Amino acid sequence: MTKRVLISVYNKDKLVEFAQKLTEKFGYEIIATGSTFDLLKENNIKAKEISEITGKRQLVNGKVKTLYPDIFAGILADLNEPSEKKDIESNSINTFDMVVVNFYPFEEKAALQAEETELTNSIDIGGPCLLRAAAKNNKRVLAVSSPAQYDEVLSDLEAHDGTSSLKLRRDFALKVFEQTVDFDTKILHELSNRYEENNDNYFSLNMKKAGDLRYGENPHQQSSIYYTKSSIDYEVLNGKELSYNNIIDAAACTNIISEFYDVSACAIIKHNTPCGAALGKDIEEAWVKALDCDPISAFGGIVGFTQVVNESLAKQLVSIFLEVIIAPDYTLKALEILKTKKNLRIIKLNTSLEEYKNYLTREIKITPFGTLVQTSDKAEIDVNNFKVVTKTKPTQEMVEDMIFAWKIAKHAKSNAIVIAKDFKTLGIGQGQTSRIDAFEIALNRACDGSKDAVAASDGFFPAIDNIQAAAQGRIAGIIQPGGSIKDDDVIKTADKYNMVMITTGIRHFRH
Repeated sequence: MTKRVLISVYNKDKLVEFAQKLTEKFGYEIIATGSTFDLLKENNIKAKEISEITGKRQLVNGKVKTLYPDIFAGILADLNEPSEKKDIESNSINTFDMVVVNFYPFEEKAALQAEETELTNSIDIGGPCLLRAAAKNNKRVLAVSSPAQYDEVLSDLEAHDGTSSLKLRRDFALKVFEQTVDFDTKILHELSNRYEENNDNYFSLNMKKAGDLRYGENPHQQSSIYYTKSSIDYEVLNGKELSYNNIIDAAACTNIISEFYDVSACAIIKHNTPCGAALGKDIEEAWVKALDCDPISAFGGIVGFTQVVNESLAKQLVSIFLEVIIAPDYTLKALEILKTKKNLRIIKLNTSLEEYKNYLTREIKITPFGTLVQTSDKAEIDVNNFKVVTKTKPTQEMVEDMIFAWKIAKHAKSNAIVIAKDFKTLGIGQGQTSRIDAFEIALNRACDGSKDAVAASDGFFPAIDNIQAAAQGRIAGIIQPGGSIKDDDVIKTADKYNMVMITTGIRHFRH
């Protein structure tokens, strides 16, 4: 039986050499479409134009070339099924053993902001249909969807007497379904944006696997990392491969420092939660202040900086055990010092922190009850909209410390309390099932430092016991969302202790 291949490609890279070997070395008969046929003919490669099967070369400006029953029957036919074989033979239909197709450049047109007619003309119809048909019938037909696969096809044919192997047909079939999903997703997203539709009925991450990680959160768990086209740009300059936990912690750390992208800031993360953060007149001062909050928890932690790490700071960083350091850049001397710790992962952020801050727009949690999708917590407080609810009014310095503490509380686990002064966290209580427990933990961390400091709460106060605890710690001011049925009692208690209280109307739960 004649071996036959259908070729209809937009990207014609390497096609002439590939087609020549299919015909001359492996004896394939080529059926080609339009410009593909013209190219093969120009290069003296024997091929038949598809009109010899369909009776028409093309219709409606080339939009219909392959969408004919005889073409698809020749691809989809199961020749081991008597009724299907009879259909093929009685209708004199040519069967295909291979389909070589690639798609119109929709993504390129979208990136160039092509006008709508040009864009929609790049929505490939025949290509995905042909490849899906071949992939569906991978027991017999090989679906080749990229010029990058040509060499692998030729090697496989060489190894199997001119017939493709079942393994290759299955592998390439999976790639086809991956590509068609990706192609359709890009079309949906682009047209949804252009038509100003918030298409919440369909949500796709459109990710590509970058590789497997050593293990997941624990050694018995498997894990992989996937990237989207718009993933941030970063480099690992030193150390072991990033682990699952390293990546989660690095993201948590960078989330915090991106809040302060335009000043000297440092954040320290342990187990995906902040254990210290500070602003300073320079990056070194920010590090010293952040570390002072909880130096014990910082051991084995992840540290992030908003500015270039210099030699002096690097000497301090190598004096303790750290897992990961993240910064926009490092001086050459600083890198030399840091690299003396061979296992220390050093991450250089090539994406600006300002851009990073706006990167995430949605958050996803997969549960047995369903997959939850929510917009990211981007709420910002405006000093002009603060509501001072107590008789005592804040100073400018107190307001600035409150904003700082509020931003850190946003990234701490609920229930969360952050005590701060002079742009430095003094105590962080987080992840507690009661807010008073979180407050007491934060006060214990702060010790005597809580005097005249401020406290930020990610949620409202359900009772006055938190205010009484703050008073015992001599806290000067509290910033919190408000909205509790006990608000009046809470405010009266704050007034009793001459405490400042500001409500924001914004809650920052993080479970």
